Amino acid sequence: MFDYPVTLAPDDGTVLVTFPDVPEAITFGADEDEALLQAIDALETALSFYIEARKPLPVPSAADGRPTVRPSALECAKLGVYQAMTEQGIRKSELARRLGWHLPQVDRLFDLNHASRFDQIEAAARALGRHVEVRVA
Repeated sequence: MFDYPVTLAPDDGTVLVTFPDVPEAITFGADEDEALLQAIDALETALSFYIEARKPLPVPSAADGRPTVRPSALECAKLGVYQAMTEQGIRKSELARRLGWHLPQVDRLFDLNHASRFDQIEAAARALGRHVEVRVA
């Protein structure tokens, strides 16, 4: 769902990582493995900019053989709830009302650096008429 393709390019002895769908996410590593590891943090940081600006999340394009990077599982769940909220045109204040929470609690839910409890993410998804699925592949 949030698998974003990356472009890897040599850059002065390092490997540069860019995201065609998320131009704000740029990073590098000493080799491809390190670059892809760094890419996770760059992607999560860039996607947090979209949340802060209350903008829709960029839609990942087809990988077409390129490597992909996705945020961690917790961040993917948060992003999924955020995406559902924006698709439905619901503001944070309305989500807080539906959940019976204070607005700062909803703000923390969408803070990708905050270790939210999974039951809170599930409650937010239910308030939006959705559910969270977890699987190990």
